[in-house]
Amino acid sequence: MSDPPRTGHAEAPPVPRAAEDRFGPDYGENIQRLQGMFGDCDDVLFSEIALGSGERATLVFVPGLSDIAALQEQVVGALQQVRLDREAAARPADWLKQSLPVASAGEVLGFDDLAHRILSGSPALLLEGQAAAFSLALPKWDKRSIEEPAAESVVRGPREGFTEDLASNTVMLRRKIRSPKLKMNFFTVGEYTRTELALVYIEGIAAPGLVREAAERIGRIKLDGILESAYIEELMEDQPSSPFPQLRSTERPDVCAGALLEGRIVLLMEGTPFALIAPVTLFSLLQSPEDYYQRSVSATLIRWIRYMFSFIALFAPSFYVAILTYHQEMVPTTLLLTIAKSREDIPFPAVVEAFLMEVMFEGLREAGIRLPKQVGAAVSIVGALVIGQAATASGLVSSPMVMVVAITGIASFMIPQYQTSIVYRILRFPLMLLSGIQGLVGLTLGVIIIVIHLCQLRSFGEPYLSPLAPQHRKSWKDVLLRAPERKMETRPQLKQSRNPVRQSNPRGGRS
Repeated sequence: MSDPPRTGHAEAPPVPRAAEDRFGPDYGENIQRLQGMFGDCDDVLFSEIALGSGERATLVFVPGLSDIAALQEQVVGALQQVRLDREAAARPADWLKQSLPVASAGEVLGFDDLAHRILSGSPALLLEGQAAAFSLALPKWDKRSIEEPAAESVVRGPREGFTEDLASNTVMLRRKIRSPKLKMNFFTVGEYTRTELALVYIEGIAAPGLVREAAERIGRIKLDGILESAYIEELMEDQPSSPFPQLRSTERPDVCAGALLEGRIVLLMEGTPFALIAPVTLFSLLQSPEDYYQRSVSATLIRWIRYMFSFIALFAPSFYVAILTYHQEMVPTTLLLTIAKSREDIPFPAVVEAFLMEVMFEGLREAGIRLPKQVGAAVSIVGALVIGQAATASGLVSSPMVMVVAITGIASFMIPQYQTSIVYRILRFPLMLLSGIQGLVGLTLGVIIIVIHLCQLRSFGEPYLSPLAPQHRKSWKDVLLRAPERKMETRPQLKQSRNPVRQSNPRGGRS
């Protein structure tokens, strides 16, 4: 379930969807009904106090989610001293704002809305004689400190990463882009989890159609619970059956800020440090944030090395199997004799040999991820050395095949996005099968199928192979190259982009 977006300005209390959800004038009945909603919830506390004028009031809160010290000092003490006269009873919200030293005290008309606010850390206040409750902005819970993302570390660049707290994440983006044109629309998704979701974009840069489409897709999400951004990622993709990611996940605020300045949207969610960026292209998934923190020459060189190793990660085992099985005439004689000698006692064909080694390598990789950090890397390295040496010595696999699989594994580590590297690892297996059946013809067939699929793929309407297919030559300077900053006058040419101009004086101080 998804609720409409909330904006940051002051607004009237939401009207309950059903009449039976509204608070009534009977104070005791309201308390009894709220206690019924939280039946068997021993962590939800009800504390009744008396106002200075004698009226009863009840505070409802969850220790650990609310600031108990501030609640005791700022609210309870103040309520016991103030008087609720006739004029104040007519305008209780204004009276509370004047009487309580609390940043926000909002009026709530419905039970469901109040329950959601209580479980989000905002204590509730019910007053005798009032057909409404009041939510006090006093949330407080333990948070993880800001750290550098382990999966997206850089040599040069910011060292901060998102946390599981949505408010902290939005603040980090505000610090990066200090403009009122940075807009944040909040949604509530998940019928039971009631997870907060923020749709972030820059007004005047992001296309209105893109923002509207993202909001509509969020509104169509109908799940009972959302625990991580991956839940909504698959639901918001254009083609969920495709193995290629159509939204980019990242823990880095600088990556999100750069995407916003390019006209993309960012989705932040409570409970996860992973933000989602849309739309994306294949080439944006092969870029690293460090590309923009180095000089253009070195960044271009590293980017081309990354492109080359991405091809190796996808095609090296298949190409080796095809050449060794069907096209030995393409191999120099000396090299062919060396390979043939190493395969004299191997009982398996090349394709089976490649499958065995790839499966073993993937198993070692997953074992290294699941084990504790202190031993995971050591187990992966030692396991690869021991198993590779043992497999070669026992005659199950040849030394050249071990080397090809090792180079392929190293090449896959060059891919910046973990989601993209998984796709490459998956596609290697059908490509190896096609190469083992038809040689280079089968490999070419597999490449054609992948290219056709990529040409058809869209990310929020944006072609996945843009700016190469369709061609936008002005955007090549940030795909084939990483042009100097003075040459980056325009943003990437996204569909329906409103403001393509990035800098008006690209040459800086020199005229």
